[in-house]
Amino acid sequence: MLYHLLAWLEATFEPTGFQVFAFTTVRASLAAGTALVIALFAGKRIIGFLRTRQLGEQIREGEDAGAVSHEHKAGTPTMGGVIIILALCGATLLWADLTNPYILLAVLATLWMGAVGFADDYIKVVKKDKQGLAEKTKIVGQVSLGLFVGVVLYFLPAYHDQATLTSLPLVPDGTIDYDFLSPLLGVDVGWLIYLPVVVFIVTALSNAVNLTDGLDGLTTGTSAFVALGLIGLVYVTGNAVAADFVNDIFIRGTHELVIFAAAMAAACFGFLWYNGYPAQVFMGDTGSLALGAAIGTTSVMIKKELLLPLLCAVFFVETLSVILQTGYFKYTKRRTGEGKRLFRMAPLHHHYEALGVPEPKIVVRFWIVTAFSVILALLMLRIR
Repeated sequence: MLYHLLAWLEATFEPTGFQVFAFTTVRASLAAGTALVIALFAGKRIIGFLRTRQLGEQIREGEDAGAVSHEHKAGTPTMGGVIIILALCGATLLWADLTNPYILLAVLATLWMGAVGFADDYIKVVKKDKQGLAEKTKIVGQVSLGLFVGVVLYFLPAYHDQATLTSLPLVPDGTIDYDFLSPLLGVDVGWLIYLPVVVFIVTALSNAVNLTDGLDGLTTGTSAFVALGLIGLVYVTGNAVAADFVNDIFIRGTHELVIFAAAMAAACFGFLWYNGYPAQVFMGDTGSLALGAAIGTTSVMIKKELLLPLLCAVFFVETLSVILQTGYFKYTKRRTGEGKRLFRMAPLHHHYEALGVPEPKIVVRFWIVTAFSVILALLMLRIR
C-alpha cells in the first residue's frame, strides 16, 4: 500500500529521491525492518493478551512416553504464530506491489494455512480438546491450497509457457520438464503431473515445519535461515541478468517475492526474541502451518521445489525420522509381534533430548546445520 502511495506521489509531484522506492532491494530492506518492528512491538502485546486469557500450551498425558518430559512448558502462551503472520503479511502488504500475482498468491497461502492452524490451536486451547482439528480436515486444507496454487500458476498467462519447467542442478541445461507425456499423446496433459507435484510440495512443507515445531526457537530460527536462502533464490529467478549468469530460469515478476522472503526472515527473527529458550510464547500450528505454506508456495513459484530437501534439510530429516520410526515400528510388530523403534523418540530433535542433550544445544546445532544446507543450496545454482 505504501509502495502504491509513493508511486502515485512520484508520478504526480515528481519529488526528488522518491525514485529509490522503485528498487526491489530498497523495499525488501524496508519490509524486513517493518516486519521486525511489528513482531517486536506487537508481539509483547499479543503475548500479554494470550497470557491474560490463559491461552497456554496443553500437554497431553503420557505424550512423552517416559522419554522426554515437557510438563514444565504447560501453560506457556501458544497461538503466537499470529505475531509472525501479522508481521509477515503486514510488511508485505505495505511495501510490495499488490498488483503482482505472485505476491498475492504468497500472502493468500500464508493466511490460508494460518487459518487452518489457528482453528487447530483454538480447538486445543480454547475448547480444551487436546486432539485439535481432525487430521482429515487439515489435509483437506493443505491439498485444497496446493490445488489452488497449482491451478492459478498453470493458467497464469505470464507463467503458462514455463509452468511445467523446473530448475534442477546437475543436468546439462539446468532444467527439467514435468510435461513429458504431451509430446507422446499429442494433447496438453502437463497439468496431470504439475498439479500433483504442487499439492505434494505445499502439503509436505506445511507438515514438515509443523513436525519440527517441538523445541524453543527451533522452527523459528530454522525458518528464518531458510527465508534468507529464499531471498537469494528469488532474486536470481526474478532478475534476467542473474538468471542468465547462472543458466537458470527467469520468471518475470517474481522479483517482488524478494520483499515477501525478506519480511518472512525478519518476522521470524522478531518472533525469536520471545520464542528463544526459555520460550515466552509458542507459535503453535498457527505459525508452523503458515510458514510451511509460505516456504512451499514461494519455492514452487520460483521453480526451486527440487532444491527443498537441501534448502530445508532440517525439516526434511525431521519428517524422514517420523516416517522411518513409524514404518520400522509397524514392520517389526508385524514380523515379531513386538514393535521396535529406530530412535528413542521422533521427530529427531526429541531423540537427542532423550539422549540427554540440552534443549538449547540441540536448537543451536540444528540452526547451524540449516545455515550450512542453505549455503549449499545457493551454491547449487552454479553447478550446471
